[in-house]
Amino acid sequence: MSESSGRFKPGDRVRVRAEDRPGHIRTPFYIRGKTGWVERAHGEFRNPESLAFGGDGLPKRPLYLVGFHQREVWEKYAATKDKLFIDIYEHWLDPA
Repeated sequence: MSESSGRFKPGDRVRVRAEDRPGHIRTPFYIRGKTGWVERAHGEFRNPESLAFGGDGLPKRPLYLVGFHQREVWEKYAATKDKLFIDIYEHWLDPA
């Protein structure tokens, strides 16, 4: 997959869906509902939420490296310039 085949491109602002799905979820709770930016598109990979239960993980899902300002994630975080980067699948992201 090239970077352009996914829904988002580097620099796009995104919001992580604030969902509480049952099952094997790879999106950390503390980042749900937070807004960040796409740093990089990794390509498409089989969906681990399906693979964890014996599924084939298809269709493949775009995976992104998403950046967040620590201060936006942790309200009392003191260092204002620190950033956090997390790999998040596209089906967990909305435009912000």
